[in-house]
Amino acid sequence: MCGLMGFLSSTGGAGDRVEALAAGMRCARHRGPDEAGTWQDAEVAFGFNRLSIIDIDHSHQPLRWGPAESPERYALVFNGEIYNYLELRAELAADHGAEFRTEGDGEAIVAAYHFWGPDAASRLRGMFAFLIWDTQERVLFVARDPFGIKPLFTAELPDGVAFASEAKGLRELTGAPAAVDTVALQHYLVLQYVPEPATMDAAIRRVESGTHVTVRPGEAPLHRRYFHPRFLPRPLRSAADRDRLTAEITEVLDDSVRAHMRADVTVGSFLSGGVDSTAIAALAKRYNPDLMTFTTGFERQGYSEVDVAVESAEAIGVRHVVRTVSEEELTSTLPLIVWYLDDPVADPALVPLYFVANEARKHVKVVLSGEGADELFGGYNIYREPRSLAPLIALPDPLRRGLATLGRRLPRGFRGKDLLRRGALDLEARYYGNARIFREDQLAGVLRTYDPERSFRDVTDPVYARSLGSDPISRMQHVDLFTWLRGDILVKADKMTMANSLELRVPFLDPRVFEVASTVPPGEKVSGQATKVVLRRAVAGIVPPHVLHRRKLGFPVPIRHYLAEGSYEWARDIITSAQTDEYLDRDAVLALLDAHRAGDGDWSRPIWTVLVFQLWHAIFVTGALAPKVPEPVYPVRL
Repeated sequence: MCGLMGFLSSTGGAGDRVEALAAGMRCARHRGPDEAGTWQDAEVAFGFNRLSIIDIDHSHQPLRWGPAESPERYALVFNGEIYNYLELRAELAADHGAEFRTEGDGEAIVAAYHFWGPDAASRLRGMFAFLIWDTQERVLFVARDPFGIKPLFTAELPDGVAFASEAKGLRELTGAPAAVDTVALQHYLVLQYVPEPATMDAAIRRVESGTHVTVRPGEAPLHRRYFHPRFLPRPLRSAADRDRLTAEITEVLDDSVRAHMRADVTVGSFLSGGVDSTAIAALAKRYNPDLMTFTTGFERQGYSEVDVAVESAEAIGVRHVVRTVSEEELTSTLPLIVWYLDDPVADPALVPLYFVANEARKHVKVVLSGEGADELFGGYNIYREPRSLAPLIALPDPLRRGLATLGRRLPRGFRGKDLLRRGALDLEARYYGNARIFREDQLAGVLRTYDPERSFRDVTDPVYARSLGSDPISRMQHVDLFTWLRGDILVKADKMTMANSLELRVPFLDPRVFEVASTVPPGEKVSGQATKVVLRRAVAGIVPPHVLHRRKLGFPVPIRHYLAEGSYEWARDIITSAQTDEYLDRDAVLALLDAHRAGDGDWSRPIWTVLVFQLWHAIFVTGALAPKVPEPVYPVRL
């Protein structure tokens, strides 16, 4: 777990970029405060900030490895963890005679690449972003994990190409402030995140999840996808089939948690009031009897799962730590959170996640969490919509359109109005993720650069095309893997924990778990009243009964109340001082804020989305705002 940077020169002048690369590393020091290192030759410069988790006293990076005849052929910088590294090392030694000089997972990556080539990426069980420079073949190999747990940004420069864990680090190499990508901005205002491979900065892109990149000096990078997920439900013809699937899920989850507990430091777990994190914590307790768990909440009633989490911690027998967040902490810390983010993500849950990570880092160096369960096992209520819309979708198209017209004529707030409207739409037109902020028809009044020819379908249609023939729920999950999960959920998980030099691991997002989850039939994902049907059954003997069928809140944030009450002036000051009139209609945004305060609709999420962008703009475009970034200093090595 760490922060990396790498520059491949097209002119043989990598040494000229070392100073800028070092500055970029300083921007990412929170990702790896334990030690730093650099390596370079004529064509490549690597930088690394390390958070030591495995083989603490060795496995320093940049890491050199090679076969016996050329022991320093490769140089590696690697962010992440490989959970099957012991098995890989044993296999590589037995089958190929590979020799290792450390006890870490980094050498396993390089040796796998040496013997298996690019196919090595698909053999790694873990979360990762890494760069390998082959000094003999003069080729750079880059890869990112299947789901996009670990970030990797890239920028093409006049004299080469660069990669980094933090976009802000790349700007030290580009030498320029961020330049707003108006296409990305339009998507952001609809989705609340910028979809991959774009970022809000037109000069910086992401290496997509599940892809690897090969690049030679002076040549264009070659991107190839190695992970092609498909949801292919299996038929369950008997009660025995059903029981077999349930048992497989229980077994694979336990195995994943066991693998994710591998570390030479203390591992804890986040614990909310939901089934996902509770299952992970309960399984982790098997492998660490002294497990500590952490949760957070707000003081406002209805916006905290602290009581449920405390009860769960008592039931599974773990020591529990609670961090309560105040309204003042939310508003005063948001600029710093946006700085850590690199790219705007308008998910309010970022704030409590930042604070619970800060608290956890006082006690442990690694935490487990439950991200990914909803996408893999059908945990979102919206996944039940195909069932509710089935009678409408079965009607002839003219009748469906007629009912939609009727729905539009019904008064606002009339029950069933939206159901009629959505029933007239094909899946590709009605589902584009879990967060829908501004509707396309609302953007024209707010976004000055609005282009009616652009649509969320520019993002989702290519993804939908890869799932043709699948059932509607599987197709929705497939879209979420490539949009919501990697654009929002995993970004906030990585950025807010690494802001506090805390490693977060996600056992649900494991290739072996996905292999089983991808076979779950629709009826075992959602029912008329429940979500994650088979997962709940699989963890019934692990999760306390009071959690098993409880509706999950996650880390809810009371911005609806705050923006109408005590934080109204704070929000108004940000909007009025922002230098974003080129992109946003200031009066229209202020009108939304006033309407929200007056109770004329709940506009909190659109307002929050604008505020996060305006803070990002002030930090990374104009430089008008410079949050005070704390030094990542900890009193003891945990």
